[in-house]
Amino acid sequence: MTTSPTRRALLAAGAALGAAGPALAADDLRRESLRAVADDGVRLHVREIRPAAPRGAPLILLHGARAPGVASFDLPVAGGSLAADLARRLNRAVYLLDARGYGGSQRSEAMNRPPEQSRPLSRAFEVVRDVDACRRLVALRTGVERVGLVGWATGGMWAGFYAALRPETVAGLATINALYGGGDVHTMLGPGSNFAQPGQPRRFDPATGGYALYPAASLLGVWERNIPSSDKDAWRDPAIAQALATAVIDSDPDSGRHDPPRFRAPLGALEDSFYQACGRRLYDAGSITAPTLLLRSEHDFWSRPSDLEAFAVDAARSPSVRTVNLAGATHFVHLDRPERGRERLLAALIDHFESASA
Repeated sequence: MTTSPTRRALLAAGAALGAAGPALAADDLRRESLRAVADDGVRLHVREIRPAAPRGAPLILLHGARAPGVASFDLPVAGGSLAADLARRLNRAVYLLDARGYGGSQRSEAMNRPPEQSRPLSRAFEVVRDVDACRRLVALRTGVERVGLVGWATGGMWAGFYAALRPETVAGLATINALYGGGDVHTMLGPGSNFAQPGQPRRFDPATGGYALYPAASLLGVWERNIPSSDKDAWRDPAIAQALATAVIDSDPDSGRHDPPRFRAPLGALEDSFYQACGRRLYDAGSITAPTLLLRSEHDFWSRPSDLEAFAVDAARSPSVRTVNLAGATHFVHLDRPERGRERLLAALIDHFESASA
């Protein structure tokens, strides 16, 4: 069922280990950098953002294929922190996980070698171990065993994958612009695309390499090309764009070795997404038991309407599956200006997690 956020939610939307992270101006939230360890020994960075007296299931936010957790969800400028908005308006503790190979989490030795010397790194079957480690850390911090999961783009695939594998630990699920495997037609990925192995149109090219090096401008360029207006600043605050550029470069301690600076991002997410774009389900939504919200921006270039439709059909055990189309919005809706879709996104998330008591 496709719905719009409720009026109540729209009004609401309008209205230890390590050192503490940077605080926003006049912020009433506490931030702390934490460490978790996955079952296979990978060390992970988690940022905790919490109000003074949180209630309800904590939320874990999962980033996409390039920008890690803090850069995606907690920029230190007004309107740049989806995490802070959710923590404050839901009165929940919120946790930002850097998947292996990203941000403050451990990078494999392969990421210190030329990318062509390894296969794509940080595949989904590995990242779900990171999500589980984060959830266990959250349980230790809060005493709450079940969490809400919010995933953007590839993070939505990781969130759904984990919710399918460990349904008893997930109280609520929300995905934003996430692939699922709803068909084999895609504008960028999928059969016969530039990422396909020569002569094998439905197989990802192993020569793509383990990771990629990106200048911040490449990420901003993707965002600007997705904005359906010549006036980019009218769509997104240039201060947020600059904060994102700074955050992604700062997320990689080796970025300064390049001119211009570049940050590393594992390419396992790209391989997984290629197969989803080919119509392959990497997990079965049929085992998810959490109330589920599927959000998609009208101008998203990553997910397709068929992904939401297929997920909704498969998720037969979920007590509710709601799809929301964010009319006019872009892939980066959570960082766009409020009137360009961010307010509707936030309202839908608030309504979902309040209604589900998740």
